[in-house]
Amino acid sequence: MTLPSIRFTADEASALVAALAVADAPYADAARTAAQKIAASMTGPAADAAQGLAARIVALPDRTAGSVRSAVEHALTTGTVLLLSYVDESGRRSDRAVEPAGLLTAGGSWYLIAWCRERRAGRGFRLDRIATATPTDEKSPPHDLADLLLGSAAAGAVRPTALAPLTPPR
Repeated sequence: MTLPSIRFTADEASALVAALAVADAPYADAARTAAQKIAASMTGPAADAAQGLAARIVALPDRTAGSVRSAVEHALTTGTVLLLSYVDESGRRSDRAVEPAGLLTAGGSWYLIAWCRERRAGRGFRLDRIATATPTDEKSPPHDLADLLLGSAAAGAVRPTALAPLTPPR
């Protein structure tokens, strides 16, 4: 994909490069290469500001396995069921079939928001606690992401601080 020429102010360029530089799982690698491409195409004061800030940012490596990220992305884009082996906060492992609805980032962690067939409810699964994720060919019924988030927040699985961006004003 090629973008048309875009002019950024120094503040905009710095914000963009900084945001992409600290992006974490599951898109850290893609964000890092996008930031490098954007920074390389900039010239003048905006480029100097962005590159100066980027040189002072350090991000810890992603703890989510690439195979998990790929399987989650595949299930979300194809609308298919995902088989998870999940390790909860107490270290207990469980196997679940889930119907993915979307991703949420909260409190420095990324969550797969999905309908859990075992629990018969919306649940949030921290990506760094998914031991394995196996895609299937089984089509998943569509689930409203905002509804599942409300269900998982009520169950204590995920505590998002703001759901407003997901639900348009009525």
